[in-house]
Amino acid sequence: MFHRTKLGLRSGRLSFKVLHLPHRGKGAAVRAGVMTARGDPVIFLDADLTIPVEILDLFHHALATGADIAIASRYVPGSIVDRPWWRRMMGDVFRAAVHLVVPTDIRDTQCGGKMYTAEAARALFSRQRLDGFAFDAEVLFLARRAGYRVREIPFALHQRKDSRIDFLVDTPKMFRDLFRIRLNAMRGLYGR
Repeated sequence: MFHRTKLGLRSGRLSFKVLHLPHRGKGAAVRAGVMTARGDPVIFLDADLTIPVEILDLFHHALATGADIAIASRYVPGSIVDRPWWRRMMGDVFRAAVHLVVPTDIRDTQCGGKMYTAEAARALFSRQRLDGFAFDAEVLFLARRAGYRVREIPFALHQRKDSRIDFLVDTPKMFRDLFRIRLNAMRGLYGR
């Protein structure tokens, strides 16, 4: 359980809004949520809560000490990762592809827990275009180009549930989307 006072919430209240969206993918859903958000900071965690809510205190500390973006990372010292071997292998392959095609200087672009300053969130998600799972890599690619400071936060991941990702269908889309990011950047679609 996290304490609201540690999160820096002056009013002591959290607010939320339910968005009824057509299914267009995780990237589209997160973008809609970020662009609707009115608070500062802007946070998202995957719905399965494999990233513990307690990480919000660490995220907030990262932003309070100079980061623009704080992300949960499975690949930094101090992280504990307990997941099936095949998920680890798929993650490692995609991670290598991200580093090769879309340089971000981030070890873990895909982890589903992130906190942004409101300014960074709006600036990045207003330029972000991908609707699928590779949107994380796209946002962090844009963050690097814009000079935002990103801090990766270690955590304990215990993931034994089945994934909602269909590896045979979604994996080729994710790899295709990495090349779309590069192409979009070369064509100047992200602006500066």
